[in-house]
Amino acid sequence: MNLYGQSWLMKRVAFVVLILFAVTGPGQVSTAQLQSSSQRPNIVFVLTDDLAWNLVQYMPRVMKMQKDGVTFANYFVTDSLCCPSRSSIFTGRYPHSTGVFKNVGNEGGYGTFERRGNQRATFATALSAAGYRTAMLGKYLNGYEPKTDRADPGWTFWAVAGEAYREFNYDLNQDEKIVHYGKKPADYLTDVASGLAVGFIKRGGKPFLIEIATFAPHGPYIPAPRDANKFPDLTAPRTPAFNAAPDATTPKWLDRQRPLSKIDMARIDKAFRMRAQSVLAVDKMIGDLQAAVAAIGAENNTYFVFSSDNGFHMGEYRLMPGKMTAYDLDIHVPLIVTGPDVPAGRTIDRIAMNIDLASTFSELAGATAPPNADGHSLVPLLRGGDVADWRTAALVEHHGPAKDPADPDFPEPRSGNPTTYDALRTRTSVYVEYANGEREYHDLAADPDELHNTFASLSTSQKASLSATVKAIRSCHDAKNCWGAEHVK
Repeated sequence: MNLYGQSWLMKRVAFVVLILFAVTGPGQVSTAQLQSSSQRPNIVFVLTDDLAWNLVQYMPRVMKMQKDGVTFANYFVTDSLCCPSRSSIFTGRYPHSTGVFKNVGNEGGYGTFERRGNQRATFATALSAAGYRTAMLGKYLNGYEPKTDRADPGWTFWAVAGEAYREFNYDLNQDEKIVHYGKKPADYLTDVASGLAVGFIKRGGKPFLIEIATFAPHGPYIPAPRDANKFPDLTAPRTPAFNAAPDATTPKWLDRQRPLSKIDMARIDKAFRMRAQSVLAVDKMIGDLQAAVAAIGAENNTYFVFSSDNGFHMGEYRLMPGKMTAYDLDIHVPLIVTGPDVPAGRTIDRIAMNIDLASTFSELAGATAPPNADGHSLVPLLRGGDVADWRTAALVEHHGPAKDPADPDFPEPRSGNPTTYDALRTRTSVYVEYANGEREYHDLAADPDELHNTFASLSTSQKASLSATVKAIRSCHDAKNCWGAEHVK
């Protein structure tokens, strides 16, 4: 346990002792009460797949988490693509540090993650070394095969599927035993993962961390059978960006999009409705996990963390459903946290990133963060404090265009397939450097829907500063250097 974790733990024990003395009187505080109060907290991390902010409104338990805890209003992913983002979450490192830029091939997938040795330094290895029970359930990394690949280091319980996007007829590697699930309603993957997690919680013992990573609401957007008829008239949001024509200075990969037809819009509406249906099972799962934690008496000593690996656009900028862009619909996702010492109903507008989660989980557990992590612990913000010199920018790194049809995220026609870019997201702007030399800039105060590229109107010094910041973050490889670079000059 690091010194900060020891200090926090001692303060917490002292506080509980004072409360118990006030209630019971001197000499009446039992050894069991003191042992319970000094236990390290549990962590339940629910990671969804392709969930955008516009789906949270259909998840009442997640909205209840917002009322009970903290919402990060400016939380961004390092790439709006599954495997690079998940690699950043596990290790606390940017794609340029993990080497994982894609879902498949030499630059991506489970194979690249393993070949680069990332599995040896994750939040799971950190917490396991600190004495935690750890469980990984659901989706791990693209390319993982249950029948041939084993559990990675740091996980004491492992129940991971392969490409199980259809939610039925899949295999789970359950602690090196291959278990097949079929077509019955009880085989629905989100429910199965939930049941396994509940069992893990109720086994008790050491403090635990669970990551339960759903395939929902990733395409083909399969809801639980019980939810298949919900929201019959639901349509996709018609924001100002929906079916909006690109302006004259939009990047080349986007400038040839034709208007959405009535058939296109009907497809988008159906897909959005199925996505909303599919997150109902995720929301139910959260309730089941909360109930399991309460059943073992740990509801006041457990952090619940809800998030997504990337967002999803659906009709915006005339694009069919997809991701991978630098626009907020794809890179800006929920991060909602409840738990001990987390103030209720608080919204934090500081820039947070998925590379921060590994250090955050480690600090909450009193563990040492993964070595060479690029991220920064969010614990001071979680507990209602502030950090004066917090980062002012997040870097998004994307290698494209995607060309391998074997990629489960291979873009459908007209869904958007950007070329390689680096993007800088601040609280008030987004700046994109494309590998072909194009540049894009949106002032979010004047252009919240990111419809007008105003890069040409920036001064020479502004352009130079933005480019220098991108270069500095792109070349950083540890928390200290990255933290120093993540400030727009």
